[in-house]
Amino acid sequence: MDFSEALQHLSEVDARFAALAAEHGTPEWQPHTNYLQALSRAIIYQQLSGKAAGTIYNRFLQLYGSEFPTENQLLETEHATLRSVGLSNNKALYLKNLNTAFINGDVEPDQLPMLSDAEISKKLTAIKGIGQWSVDMFLMSTLGRPNILAVGDLGIRKGMQRFYQLGDLPTPTVMRQYATPWQPWRSLGCWYMWRVAHNTL
Repeated sequence: MDFSEALQHLSEVDARFAALAAEHGTPEWQPHTNYLQALSRAIIYQQLSGKAAGTIYNRFLQLYGSEFPTENQLLETEHATLRSVGLSNNKALYLKNLNTAFINGDVEPDQLPMLSDAEISKKLTAIKGIGQWSVDMFLMSTLGRPNILAVGDLGIRKGMQRFYQLGDLPTPTVMRQYATPWQPWRSLGCWYMWRVAHNTL
């Protein structure tokens, strides 16, 4: 993905973004079309550190010869087997909910790129186990949507607190206020807030 226009905009809004870009570069987001895999990965990563989630995700893939399973393969996998790789009871159920939604047509992958951010959010959050955080990650890194502000992400909140020298973690309302000038490139702004948080945790 080419972030040159987005980076120019953010740097004009706040010169500190240019310094962040010089230090951290730009995201290695590569939009792809395996939406089931991307959303499944988001479920596994929910509310876990990246390291812990990565370990569980790799164990999950090993159940299928290190390849991502088809919808039917996953649905045929015993619940206890999914739990054995470290998935919580709920996450094992959520993965099956998601795969069922793809099989029965509640989610039509070919249609997703043609929907607005809000339409995708409404469709995906109707699936039990897919929350707004998962949708935001999917919109940013899988579909490459440029103007996503993931207000529910703790890393972004911590980054904004540090970046704007706030006394408390910002609420969603405060985050939207500070990110208004980032538009229409809030996704890249979020990525830099992750970098700020990572450098200070």
